[in-house]
Amino acid sequence: MYHNPRCGKSRDCLAFLETSDKKFEIIKYLETPLTFNELEEIIRKLNLNPIEVIRKNETIWKENFKGKELSDCEIIQTMVDYPILMERPIVVYNDKAIIARPLEKIKEII
Repeated sequence: MYHNPRCGKSRDCLAFLETSDKKFEIIKYLETPLTFNELEEIIRKLNLNPIEVIRKNETIWKENFKGKELSDCEIIQTMVDYPILMERPIVVYNDKAIIARPLEKIKEII
């Protein structure tokens, strides 16, 4: 689980996983940022376009990137440079991943 402890939805996801019988790893991606390749792989598992993983209401996005034409690679690099822009929480299980919003989406992959 890619987790931001300051995010309520991410904390809810963690609580849900803690009550499940599944073993899981917590990755605090703001403390341990993802590499370009790691993030690219997660996006592939999500089966989404990189722009769909961006938190577009974040100030960093609005002030620096909103309205600009960015390639998929540039969008991924932006999330590597500014991990706060990555949607959360993301749960990866085997070769699939979901953004756990709403929380019930976790049941789709575990």
